[in-house]
Amino acid sequence: TKSLGILLESPGHARAHYALVVAAGAAALGRAVTLFATNQGCLLLAEPCPLLADPREATIAARGVAGIATLMEACVDLGVRRIACEAGLKAEGLSGLALAPGVEVAGIATFLDAVGGGQIITL
Repeated sequence: TKSLGILLESPGHARAHYALVVAAGAAALGRAVTLFATNQGCLLLAEPCPLLADPREATIAARGVAGIATLMEACVDLGVRRIACEAGLKAEGLSGLALAPGVEVAGIATFLDAVGGGQIITL
């Protein structure tokens, strides 16, 4: 099966949430998945994750849809590789951002190498 790379550059809850939906779904199907967050997208990989306070998180949970916390836990359990872009962190003034355990800090070359000839989705 082909590897899947997900490049998240958007700061919004909706795109971050769907990046995790796609990552968890692909990993559950046995695909090697790398989630690469850059710029404000790095907030998804922060510890604590500020997107958990977004009103949309409570709304989707009330509607029976897995939220960011649940999906992130599934991604970790399924072995999704999580990378915060070093340049993106610097560009946004987030160099000191506390990241969740297991999150790597690396560049785009590391992401592209991890994905190899697989698919890349940008959100």
